[in-house]
Amino acid sequence: MKLLVSDYDVNLINDNNMSEFIVKFIGPSDSPYEGGAWRVRVILPDQYPYKSPSIGFVNRIYHPNIDEASGSVCLDVINQTWSPMFDLINIFDVFLPQLLLYPNPADPLNPEAANLYNKNFEKFKEKVRDHVKMNASQEYFDKIKQQTKNNDKNQEEQKNGHAHNHMNGNDHKEDGEGSELSETSDLQGLDGEDDEDIPMGSDEEEKQQEAV
Repeated sequence: MKLLVSDYDVNLINDNNMSEFIVKFIGPSDSPYEGGAWRVRVILPDQYPYKSPSIGFVNRIYHPNIDEASGSVCLDVINQTWSPMFDLINIFDVFLPQLLLYPNPADPLNPEAANLYNKNFEKFKEKVRDHVKMNASQEYFDKIKQQTKNNDKNQEEQKNGHAHNHMNGNDHKEDGEGSELSETSDLQGLDGEDDEDIPMGSDEEEKQQEAV
């Protein structure tokens, strides 16, 4: 797969699953999406390459043919251009740049964006740039990176804390068992002394009776 050895930033979601991964995609120049960066999720179907892959934007993008909430790209748009002869790198080199440069408002997944694109292209571009700034800028990626770093740190601290508490619990348990054994031994010792006194008293009484 050419995509994995290309200049694109590709991350497998599961190291044991080559059919699902995230690719960092940069918005094409000379478009309202210029300067933006998106994490694009790619899922390969069992029938790949005869069936087109599923493509979805992880961070939000404002586009007539992309669902703003889910990030899904219109399948009709993909299927119209897909061929088994294509490699996945064609999606990021050709398909997605063309889609962002030349939307098809006649087949929308975001009707609001399609309507604005048709009626007021300048306002459409302005709204796209606002979305890029909020959801696809370097500042956005830095924020996500910091959140991921903090989450990893918290998970590590919780893991270490749990292990420490577990060790302390075992120490307390061992101390408790030792005390219990000690108390039991003391009780057994006292019982033994009582048991020895009883027969000794009985032998003395028998001797006195014989002497009489």
